[in-house]
Amino acid sequence: MFGARCLLRALRSCTSAPCPRHKPSARLSVRDALGARSTNGERVKVQGWIRSVRSQKEVLFLHVNDGSSLESLQVVADSSFDSRELAFGSSVEVQGQLVKSPSKKQNVELKAEKIEIVGNCDAKAFPLKYKERHPLEYLRQYPHLRCRTNALGSILRIRSEATAAIHSFFKDSGFVHIHTPIITSNDCEGAGELFQVEPSSKIKVPEENFFNVPAFLTVSGQLHLEVMSGAFTQVFTFGPTFRAENSQSRRHLAEFYMVEAEISFVESLQDLMQVMEGLFKTATMMVLSNCTEDVELCHKFIAPGQKDRLEHMLKNNFLIISYTEAVEILKQASQNFTFTPEWGVDLHTEHEKYLVKHCGNIPVFVINYPLALKPFYMRDNEDGPQHTVAAVDLLVPGVGELFGGSLREERYHFLEQQLARSGLTEAYQWYLDLRRFGSVPHGGFGMGFERYLQCILGIDNIKDVIPFPRFTHSCVL
Repeated sequence: MFGARCLLRALRSCTSAPCPRHKPSARLSVRDALGARSTNGERVKVQGWIRSVRSQKEVLFLHVNDGSSLESLQVVADSSFDSRELAFGSSVEVQGQLVKSPSKKQNVELKAEKIEIVGNCDAKAFPLKYKERHPLEYLRQYPHLRCRTNALGSILRIRSEATAAIHSFFKDSGFVHIHTPIITSNDCEGAGELFQVEPSSKIKVPEENFFNVPAFLTVSGQLHLEVMSGAFTQVFTFGPTFRAENSQSRRHLAEFYMVEAEISFVESLQDLMQVMEGLFKTATMMVLSNCTEDVELCHKFIAPGQKDRLEHMLKNNFLIISYTEAVEILKQASQNFTFTPEWGVDLHTEHEKYLVKHCGNIPVFVINYPLALKPFYMRDNEDGPQHTVAAVDLLVPGVGELFGGSLREERYHFLEQQLARSGLTEAYQWYLDLRRFGSVPHGGFGMGFERYLQCILGIDNIKDVIPFPRFTHSCVL
């Protein structure tokens, strides 16, 4: 009998042509192999990475995973296949028969006829250790490797499913998807937290600016969506946005993804809030339905108790309070806040979390903020001395603000006055044009995608729900 190394060498030297006695092996993902309804000894090929190796006297057991599911496929091989190269982390291609497993732990297993090592892995040097549950904080040190763990694998599959669910919600609701630009000359939020875009010093540009005007990475696609809302009644975008915030908090990133929508012929915040609540609940139910095992892993090992908290959010109607009511609730609270709540002052994270807790840990819409706190485009409520705008934030448990939106100021003269007060008339003349030519009442909102994932999974730090986090003093890879 060949030794293990000799056999492996012989296997590597085999051509890829199938043996004339057998049909070609069908390539299957691990997910599809595990979900096979009938096996009938079908010959298949599975490619992936070894998650565990267990060698017995006559039998070798491997668990192989390719990222398509949380569960790995058990491979059963003759002990002659055993080799040091078959180690945790190594990549392999396995061909053999998919058969019913005698074990209750899995429905099927792959009876190996050929194992080819595609890429070796030095298990001793590999920062991820077999059978060790690594904390998320530890994994942040290895953004190039952490996707190979169960926890990050589950989070990233959920992220993918949530992306599809959001697109599905908007498509089913009749929205048109718009690709808004990443490079822009506008500062939608007016906070000045912009990354300026400039060509490399090696590139010679005769003009003072590459685009003839200062250009920045977008902080929001809203203004471009408003352009589109003059031709389409419902539009949305879903893409990266950038904020130059000097923050190391668990809720902020310099690069993150935003889901934004704009709806024409909307005349009340209630219409907007209905879409916001529908988006949250519909997308979440789809994720829970299609990523059961991955969500369960997060709720069990990362955020115990989150399953019940999420169900509580989904089965209750979201609440609505005004900004003025919110400030009164905060003033009457027995809790001491770092930032004293006062009318006319923006709500801080500690205030937002308290309000949600006060409302029974049900998401709560806070509406009608002071005009002085909000950007120029929000619709004036014309409500006397307090002077508020038709703005809305959705606050959720554990995160605070998740959505932000408003009715837009569609009245030309009101908008003209606001721009004049802000010194922005010249820069936003095109925005005034939208009100001159067929303006309609409209409104929209934005949802931070990473915060949404934090909310439904109970993950404390936003850096753990995005593949490659960018934040102050960190841009790894």
